[in-house]
Amino acid sequence: MSNHATGPFDVKVAPQPLSGPVEDALLGRFSLEKQYHGDLEGTGNGQMLTAGSEVKGSAGYVAIERVSGNLHGKAGTFALMHVGTMGHGQQHLEIKVVPDSGTGELVGLAGTFNILIAEGGKHSYDFEYSLPVVK
Repeated sequence: MSNHATGPFDVKVAPQPLSGPVEDALLGRFSLEKQYHGDLEGTGNGQMLTAGSEVKGSAGYVAIERVSGNLHGKAGTFALMHVGTMGHGQQHLEIKVVPDSGTGELVGLAGTFNILIAEGGKHSYDFEYSLPVVK
């Protein structure tokens, strides 16, 4: 059984120092803080690593985010794994629920999370997910 959740969210991205001896201007590390609204009410916190390129419009990022809140009224936490690339301006982003990361009423959560960015930078999400039937 597939469920669908949508709504807006606010995001704050803040630069963080890279760990280790890496001093490459094309690499970056950022903290993520999100406030979700709509069918998912809660917060998200995570870390993002980026790699730029000498070619304008080409880059990549990975991130792990821990979400805590209520999804259609079910309380718990879960983790999202982000993998994004951009080649010559063409974007590809895949965000999945980390298997078995759900807690509370979200145990067994699985799904794909899509981020939509409208003109003006307003963010929203479109989340296709499944939860096991509780008997």
